[in-house]
Amino acid sequence: MSALYAPTARPARTARPARTGRAARAARAARVIRAGLGGPARRSRRGPRAVECVLLGSGAALVPWLVVLATTLPPTAQVGHWNVAWVGLDALEAVGLVATGLLRRRGDDRHRLTAAATCALLVVDAWFDTVTAAPGAELAAALAMAVGAELPLAALCAVLALKRAPGTHRTGPEAADLTSGTWPTTG
Repeated sequence: MSALYAPTARPARTARPARTGRAARAARAARVIRAGLGGPARRSRRGPRAVECVLLGSGAALVPWLVVLATTLPPTAQVGHWNVAWVGLDALEAVGLVATGLLRRRGDDRHRLTAAATCALLVVDAWFDTVTAAPGAELAAALAMAVGAELPLAALCAVLALKRAPGTHRTGPEAADLTSGTWPTTG
């Protein structure tokens, strides 16, 4: 009866065969993705990746489209749901500012991501406020908001997005210990 409760020996683990070349790179990339590390993208020796080609091609394709828009769009337009568009934009800015503040307060480095997105939203808001404002008092108010609030907050968010955490001066693949799947810690 005691044999039923006796600990059983686990089979010994066999060593994995060493991976080389493409398999090793794929295994490292899988560990990085599973660990949620991200990090700087490595360039393939074979040329740009498909995603990079799509991004570059899309950006280049927008240039002639900008010319079409600049020459065919009317200078004025009646817009439905104008209030919903502006309330939505300002709501996204508020969420971004609060999320950035809360993440930074908790010491979460992801505050840099929300700061970058919020910076973009604030710059777009300042741009659209000023170019859609009627001349006179409305334009003066839009410029005051842009210079006094939106652009300074955008600058603060840009600094937060680009600022590295103290002690993380290394960059690139050597900054992460890819074998353990962890980032180096600062003391």
